[in-house]
Amino acid sequence: MNRPPSSAAQSGQWERWIADELELVRSSDRHRSRQLVRPLDAVHVEIDGRRLVNFASNNYLGLTHHPAVIDALREAATSHGAGSGAAALISGYTPAHASAEGTLARWKGTQAAVLLPSGYQANLAAVQTIAAIAQGRGGVRFLIDKLCHASLIDAVRATGASFRVFPHNHLTKLERLLGEAGEGTAQAVITESIYSMDGDAADLVGLSALRKRFGFIWLLDEAHATGVYGPSGSGLAAELGVSDAVDVSVVTLSKALGAMGGAVCGSSAFCEALVNLGRAFIFSTNIAPAMAAAAEAAMGVVQREPQRRQRVRELAARVRESLAMPGDSPIVPVILGTETAAMAAAFRLREWGMLVGAVRPPTVARGSSRLRITLSCEHGDEEVAGLIDAIKSLGRSSLQATGPA
Repeated sequence: MNRPPSSAAQSGQWERWIADELELVRSSDRHRSRQLVRPLDAVHVEIDGRRLVNFASNNYLGLTHHPAVIDALREAATSHGAGSGAAALISGYTPAHASAEGTLARWKGTQAAVLLPSGYQANLAAVQTIAAIAQGRGGVRFLIDKLCHASLIDAVRATGASFRVFPHNHLTKLERLLGEAGEGTAQAVITESIYSMDGDAADLVGLSALRKRFGFIWLLDEAHATGVYGPSGSGLAAELGVSDAVDVSVVTLSKALGAMGGAVCGSSAFCEALVNLGRAFIFSTNIAPAMAAAAEAAMGVVQREPQRRQRVRELAARVRESLAMPGDSPIVPVILGTETAAMAAAFRLREWGMLVGAVRPPTVARGSSRLRITLSCEHGDEEVAGLIDAIKSLGRSSLQATGPA
C-alpha cells in the first residue's frame, strides 16, 4: 500500500530544515566544504593554481609517492584488478590480502592481523568484537579516554554496552573507575598512543602497570604512531616495550604508510572472532588488493629506511621547541580558541604559501579551535624554518600552544 508523503515533504519543510541547519553551521564558522587539491609530490600541492607547501597531511614518511609503494600498487592492480569485488568472506580475499596481513602481524609482533577498508571500520569492528564476545558472559564495561578518535567513541556507543569516559591521560581517575567494576563484568580500556588532535602521547607504561593489576582488555589505537615510533616503526608500544600488554592494536594504512585502509592486530583467536563477529568487517567489501600490496611495500620501506622516521621526529622536535612545546610528535597543535581565529590564521598561512588545517568543533572541544600542523620527513629545512617564522609572525600573544603531557 502506497503511503502519502509526509507533511514535511509535502510542504517543502524538509528542504527548509536543511537550509536552516546549514545556516547555523555557517554562522558559527563551522561550515566545511571540500576543496580541489592536486598533489604535486609528497609535501606540495596545487590549489586554485597556486603551489603550496602541505603541512596538513598525515603523510609523515612521504610514502604516498615512494617508488616502491607505487610500483607495488601498479603491479597488484594489473594482476588482481582495481577492486576486490566482494567482502572478504565471499570472494574478496586474495593472495595480496593474505600476504599483507602476514607481514603486518610479523611487523607488529602479533599472531594475526585483519585488513579493513578504513581505520574507522577497523576500530568499529574491534569494539564490536569485544562487545559480542562479552555478551552473555557478564557483559563488558568500556572505559575510554576523553580524546579518543570519534570512531572509537561512536563504536562504543553503538554497542549499547555500559561505558565511562575518563579525563584525558588521567590514570588516577581510570584506576578509580577500574576499582568500581561489578563482579563478573569484563572491563575494556580504550586509548590511543599518539592522539590525533593534540599530538601528545598516552602514558603507555602507566597503562601497562594498571593492566597488570586489574586485568582489563586493552585496545590501543596506534594510527598516528605506526610507522613513526618503535625500533622498526611498528608503534609507540613497541618503542616503550609494552606491546605484550596490549590485547588489540589498531593501525591505519593511510597515514605514515601512505596507502588506504585499516587493520586490527591481535591474537589468532581474537582475529578469528573478528572475522565472525565484527559486523564492520563482515558486511564490507574488502580493501582493494592493490592497496594491500602498497601497504605491504610501505612496511618494507619503513624498516629499510629508518632515516625517514628519524627525520620527521627531528623536524617535529625542532618545530615544537621553537613554540615551547615538548616532545617529537609530527602533529603540532597551535590553539587559537575561536573558530574565527583558526580560520583567519589558516587563511593567512595560505597567503604565505602554506597549507595548514584549521580544526574546529565538533572535531575538537568548543573554545579549542586550532591550527593542526603536520610534518613529513620530505619537508625541507627551509620550508620548516619558514613555517616557524610564519607561526611566530601570526602574533604569539594570541597563541596558546599545547604539547605532550
